[in-house]
Amino acid sequence: MERKLAETAKTPLSAVDRKILGALQEDGRMTIQAIADRVGLSASPCLRRIRQMEQAGIISGYSASVDQKAVGLPVSVFISIKLERQRAAELDAFSAAIDRWPEVMECYLMTGQFDFLLRVVCADLQAYEQFLRERLTQIAGVASIESSFSLGQVKQSRVLPL
Repeated sequence: MERKLAETAKTPLSAVDRKILGALQEDGRMTIQAIADRVGLSASPCLRRIRQMEQAGIISGYSASVDQKAVGLPVSVFISIKLERQRAAELDAFSAAIDRWPEVMECYLMTGQFDFLLRVVCADLQAYEQFLRERLTQIAGVASIESSFSLGQVKQSRVLPL
């Protein structure tokens, strides 16, 4: 996997490739013909470029954006985690544990005061308390947990500034 990431980083993107990526980021359900029209290509070369970017790992997948409030998960919690030790084994064990939990939407290995930053979604404070007690505090090697609750979302974008 490391080799594939290294290859991806070296893959140059043309102006047309960037336009294709921009179109797909705005609307992943766009037809090939609509993308081709938008970027000034015919459908076959447009599809070929998309397939090449998929194979290179530049396009990593397609998904639907779901409103978390609309599906009953209105609470977002940002959790800063400090481990007792920052050895590879402890970092890997923590990563493996949280990878199994669907409530964890994002997890970042950090520099600075904390080792990890998580974004967790849940239905309410009781559900968060249950997550905290039954999952997060059960991981060996966690030295501290700090939770910050989101009052509202100011901006969310999945569109990279290409």
